[in-house]
Amino acid sequence: MRLQLTQMVPVMLVFGTFFLAMIVFGIAVYEETQTFTDFTLGGRRLNAFIAALSAEASDMSGWLFLGLPGAVYAAGIGATWIAIGLAIGTYLNWRLVAPRLRTYTQLANNSVTLSAYLEERFEDDSRVLRTVSAAVTVVFFTVYVASGFIAGGLLVGQLFGTGFGFGLTVFAVVMVTYSVLGGFRAVSTSHSVQGTLMVLAAFALPLIGLWQLGGFGPLFHALAAKSPSLLDMGTKASFDHGQWGAGKPLGAIAVISLLAWGLGYFGQPHILARFMGISSTADIPAARRIGVSWVFVALAGASLAGLIGIAELHQPLKKPELVFIALSAQLSNPWVTGLLLVAVLAAIKSTADSQLLVSATSLSEDFFRAFLKRRAPDTALVWVARGTVIVVALVAYVIALSGGDTVQDIVAYAWAGFGSSFGPVLLLSLYWPRMTKAGALAGIMAGALTVALWKYIDPLLGPLQTGLYAMVPGVLAATAAALLFGAFVGRPPRRVWSGSMEKKEPSRVPIG
Repeated sequence: MRLQLTQMVPVMLVFGTFFLAMIVFGIAVYEETQTFTDFTLGGRRLNAFIAALSAEASDMSGWLFLGLPGAVYAAGIGATWIAIGLAIGTYLNWRLVAPRLRTYTQLANNSVTLSAYLEERFEDDSRVLRTVSAAVTVVFFTVYVASGFIAGGLLVGQLFGTGFGFGLTVFAVVMVTYSVLGGFRAVSTSHSVQGTLMVLAAFALPLIGLWQLGGFGPLFHALAAKSPSLLDMGTKASFDHGQWGAGKPLGAIAVISLLAWGLGYFGQPHILARFMGISSTADIPAARRIGVSWVFVALAGASLAGLIGIAELHQPLKKPELVFIALSAQLSNPWVTGLLLVAVLAAIKSTADSQLLVSATSLSEDFFRAFLKRRAPDTALVWVARGTVIVVALVAYVIALSGGDTVQDIVAYAWAGFGSSFGPVLLLSLYWPRMTKAGALAGIMAGALTVALWKYIDPLLGPLQTGLYAMVPGVLAATAAALLFGAFVGRPPRRVWSGSMEKKEPSRVPIG
């Protein structure tokens, strides 16, 4: 979809201002980014507001304004089960993981990556656990960043008619510039602005649409006229050539698969990094309330936009994922359209820059410092980290240029991969003192392999084929492997981390 000429100039000015502001963020915090911890975790000084908005903006990606409204537009409210699962997962992640992970990563030799934390937590002198987990992080996230580059390039290129290559280049250069200059603090601070834009857009566009329709009553009447199945939580409406049909019941397997997306939160390194960077565990309850409220408003608004698109758009869309963009162009003046579309860009960028930084941090910490320069000074590590941001971005850029037809598949696959590989192991590491290194390694490998092979395994079950989203068997396999090997193979760590966060050099004392 391309903007009309009368819309082009205002939207370009809004986009240009947004890109410039992102670079200014990087310049503004450059002088504050002097140590490796500053660059990778913002010196663990994020306040509750920034930590909450950064975590949620990092989480949602362009899926919030493309994938979710598109799914609801095509299938009706039955597609919102995934939003319910994500909302529950967000709350549980803040409640169960955030406080302990913030405490234990600092006490675990001030770990700045999940891999470093796991190595310290399980006293793994062999470095196998760190290497395996870091390799999973770097490989998956580099491809994940490429999917963000593709989405950003497509959005900019299609809106302004510049072509994918030019749009991709502009998007990548801006993101890499402020990430290299300001690191984690620039990324997280920019997320507070982007997260605000995202939630305002998710709230404002449905409000405009409801006002023009005359409220919920006319909306529901219009949806029922198209197909009653659009208003049935237990049904997935059919959509073919602009016509909605009765569809078919979702069934328990489909509902479980959609809800299971919420399980992925416990193992997403780019979200967990925000928990690690918050200034104090005392700030976590406030951050949790802000984050969960943000998620509820954003998911509800994006879902409602999909429904309003069915009733409001003059012509049915061939590509349902463009419903939010089409509504923005049809329902508002050019300046408001620019702000709404910048929110879409912000959603894409806020996830991609988080993943880019996590990948670069893992290369710097888990490979360069761990294996090459254990005594490297802080200033050298900062510059190595900046260099690895550029390296990862270049690889992702090349991958993005090679083609952009599998963005949604990459997102679903990587989300399940991280959630299954790291989620069960991380939860057990925080709550089971006798968990062993063997259990952690078995859990990571079982989760990753199950997700990678599930599309081949499930069809082999014949009549018992489930059709489950790979997250479900992946989490089950990882949990079973971690519990089995954790209970019977190897010895538990002699000491793990607990105690006062106020100590400059926390001592190791037994948990529980």
